[in-house]
Amino acid sequence: MDREEIRQWADRLETASPREVLQWGWQQFGEEMALACSFGAEDVVLVDMLAKLASNPRIFYLDTDKHFPETYETRDRLSQTYNLSFIRVKPNMTLQEQAEKHGDRLWETDPDLCCRIRKVDPLRNVLKNYRAWVTGIRREQAPTRANARKVEWDDKFGLIKLNPLATWRTQDVWNYIRENQVPYHPLHDRDYPSIGCRVCTRPVSKGEDPRSGRWAGKTKLECGLHQ
Repeated sequence: MDREEIRQWADRLETASPREVLQWGWQQFGEEMALACSFGAEDVVLVDMLAKLASNPRIFYLDTDKHFPETYETRDRLSQTYNLSFIRVKPNMTLQEQAEKHGDRLWETDPDLCCRIRKVDPLRNVLKNYRAWVTGIRREQAPTRANARKVEWDDKFGLIKLNPLATWRTQDVWNYIRENQVPYHPLHDRDYPSIGCRVCTRPVSKGEDPRSGRWAGKTKLECGLHQ
């Protein structure tokens, strides 16, 4: 599938539902398509949809060793609910090795490097096994995501990227979760609209940008997976 064909599919699927986008992806790529799951609200919606449409879907998560305990609990509840085995993707460097090489608390001194070691490089390694990956990004989440297409070529990682929820609003996500009784991350009920590593994520106050709890006090907006 060349770039022009991908663009044409993006145009055709612009008004398609998330289910239809996933269905298209599964028909095109089957088990060579994987969902990247961070266990946030958008991703649990996609887990529910994919589990209902595909046999043996490939779903992985990046285990940074710095997740909230509730993140692992959400993983386990989803695994039990949908009878799924999530693929655990680990960094090549342990936290101790990272501290020895780059100093302790790298997420404070150089968060971009920390994200590269614990997220970006592991993602690059796992995506080598697939022809397409699925994400939960939405256009309204951040300026860096405003131009996301439902199907696009990912120059950074060299494969097709599906963003089935690109046009959904926050209310659409929560309507789906409630209507389908999807297990979700309990920190969402404690003012965490966006959840990453526990050392880089804080609750968000009323009126703040939903992603302001990520890397608070820094200019950083993304971990590097979608840039």
